[in-house]
Amino acid sequence: MRAKFPVTIHLFFFRGNQILLLRRFQTGYMDGYYSVPAGHLDGEETVRIAGVREAREEIGVQIDPMDMVFAGVFHRCEDDERVDFFMQVQNWIGEPFNAEAEKCDQLLWTDLNALPENTIPYIRQAIGNFQTGIPFEEFGWK
Repeated sequence: MRAKFPVTIHLFFFRGNQILLLRRFQTGYMDGYYSVPAGHLDGEETVRIAGVREAREEIGVQIDPMDMVFAGVFHRCEDDERVDFFMQVQNWIGEPFNAEAEKCDQLLWTDLNALPENTIPYIRQAIGNFQTGIPFEEFGWK
């Protein structure tokens, strides 16, 4: 049997030593916890194109697909198995704002070394991996 599971794109937006986080709201997964702009690939789109779409949908900014660079990848298992791509966004057009108020109740620029306690654990790990140059992680496997 071949594996079939969701693939997601997570975007790291930096301003100096700060990273942009979004607090999840009414999504059914980790509500009240901080994440980065992210979403599932819809199919028949590249990881970069999915990143462009998610940036526009979630925080209202435009990015060129080539302005994203690889930041890491996770093979993750929580309730299900998935693959998470992390990309650093180097340039964008527009000021990030909460474009999905039905799924997010706060945007927050926060210091990379002082993430909120209620940051989703795998997101915290991915940010730490990026800071220390670890490109791959198997997360949540028992």
